[in-house]
Amino acid sequence: MRHRKAGRSGLELSEIALGSWLTLAQTVGKSESARCIATALDAGITFFDTADVYGYGEAEKFLGECLKTVSRNKLVIGTKCYFPMGSPGSPGAEKRGLSRKHILQSVEDSLRNLRIDYL
Repeated sequence: MRHRKAGRSGLELSEIALGSWLTLAQTVGKSESARCIATALDAGITFFDTADVYGYGEAEKFLGECLKTVSRNKLVIGTKCYFPMGSPGSPGAEKRGLSRKHILQSVEDSLRNLRIDYL
């Protein structure tokens, strides 16, 4: 797997990322999802993409579980926030948008879900 630097930041990431939208812990079974992650790691993929809304946090939790034995400094993990974390009137429905409050809460939630110290 080839890796590239992200601008002038010094951050190095694999040219291919493994995303988790509609897959990890959702439409793809957990054993198949774990195999996809293991295969990605074996292929040299170090860049993993997720979002808080994927499975309402379940994709992040699953990814964190699968990556817990991999040295954190070898991985680039990116997540996103914006979309509501619940349907109107349900708990989490107010967790939406790009306000400072929501972004900071989403980062805290994602760090906890992924079991990591930084994104």
